[in-house]
Amino acid sequence: MTAIPVYDPRGVVDAAPLTTAPRAKKLEGLRLGLLDNTKWNANKLLRGVRDRLAQKHAFGAVNYYRKESFSLSAAPGLLSEIAANNDVVLTAIGD
Repeated sequence: MTAIPVYDPRGVVDAAPLTTAPRAKKLEGLRLGLLDNTKWNANKLLRGVRDRLAQKHAFGAVNYYRKESFSLSAAPGLLSEIAANNDVVLTAIGD
């Protein structure tokens, strides 16, 4: 019997572990950032979540951002802008 090679599609990722940001204790007065990844329904999903959250929480501001393409990482400048101008950020894939 001949052996058949089997390849593992998962690959290997070498990355340093990062700590997560502390969870916000309250949302009132915070600046909410929404990052649209430009998939077909991402905009609709993010705006729906925004509206539901806004019914319960008084945000200081809501800022909306769009990536150039869902298949590309967000540009470093865009990420810097989001980090500088928001306290909490949501993103979603709207498939």
